[in-house]
Amino acid sequence: MRFTPPVIALGLALLTVSSQGVGQKPDDAINPRSTALVRQADALRTAGNLTGAQDLLETALAVDPRNRDAYIALGRVAQAQALPGKAIRFYREALALKPDDVNALSAQGDAMVQRGAIERAKANLARIQSLCKTTCQPATTLAAAIAKGPPPAVQTAQASDKVPPKGQEQTTVKPN
Repeated sequence: MRFTPPVIALGLALLTVSSQGVGQKPDDAINPRSTALVRQADALRTAGNLTGAQDLLETALAVDPRNRDAYIALGRVAQAQALPGKAIRFYREALALKPDDVNALSAQGDAMVQRGAIERAKANLARIQSLCKTTCQPATTLAAAIAKGPPPAVQTAQASDKVPPKGQEQTTVKPN
């Protein structure tokens, strides 16, 4: 009789701990709603609706912040908007979830080339090649982007101030 209360307490504790493990989902399982939102966003991005795609991808990350594909897709949207720095950040988030994702490494390297960071892109290429062991599509894509080089530099506001537009003279105001 004197062992009954401790045995009951121990039994309840074991029952509670074991039932909690049954209801948990594995760490690598992504919420299906989040995955569906990423697919819808990819369709919008392909159609050219970058703002709608970005909204859906942000919603997908709100549903499940572990969705690596959503970060990669947000990076692609940022690149399409000519925002390579933002794209690099999104790819870094994807790589934080899975450091050996060759698709994220390749896309990040492409954004680095777009930004002009060729040496960092070459480091990504070397990492992809060490992960692939043989020739793989992400390595080929990044190598082609590195060979092509960064896009032409955008004219700065200071440079455009020095030369007046054609047909217009630059006037100066003289003090009275």
